[in-house]
Amino acid sequence: MDLMQPQLAQGSEIDFISLFLQSGPVVKAVMVGLIAASILCWAIIVEKSIALWWAARADRKFLRGYRAGAKQTGGKSAAAKLLSMVIGELSRGGENGGWREQVTSRIALELSDISRRRDAGLSVLASVASTAPFVGLFGTVWGIINSFAAIAHSKNTSLAVVAPGIAEALLATAMGLAAAIPAAVFYNRLNLAGARSLQTLEALGHEILIRLARQQALEPRSP
Repeated sequence: MDLMQPQLAQGSEIDFISLFLQSGPVVKAVMVGLIAASILCWAIIVEKSIALWWAARADRKFLRGYRAGAKQTGGKSAAAKLLSMVIGELSRGGENGGWREQVTSRIALELSDISRRRDAGLSVLASVASTAPFVGLFGTVWGIINSFAAIAHSKNTSLAVVAPGIAEALLATAMGLAAAIPAAVFYNRLNLAGARSLQTLEALGHEILIRLARQQALEPRSP
């Protein structure tokens, strides 16, 4: 028994590369597609995480300066562009009545456009999270069908004949889960981060309207 123990331990090791190379063309195509989807998801995760962190940080910094009374009309942050847009809207329609409705409508449109840009790419994560397990399951079912076909062809029901094909098939399911789980987790996290970043801009828009209303109330009215 002691002499057989090292051989059993060595034989129980899983060589994923060998399983991939020995799989059939359909299962191999499924695995390649899942690997490509996983790489794409991680690229989106890294890019969106950095972009949302920088955008939220820049917006909070601008909002603090605005509340402190600093005149900040420039900058590349979304908050700075939102304020510039409001100033431009007032300069174009300052003589017309109902400026509050005009500015409120433009702020809402600008926030909607910012939300759309910040959510770009998240639909890919949602699609991979919902479809990757089923794509992997398809590869598994196809591989198991081939395994049973090999049993029928060889007329040998030994586990040594069935096990390699089943292992190759189950690898497709594992790869599908490996692609879907991070996509689902980071989709929820990035979606929440995007919603939180918009709260800063919504607060800025609300404070802009309040400040404009106060300025108009203090302006002397012509007799």
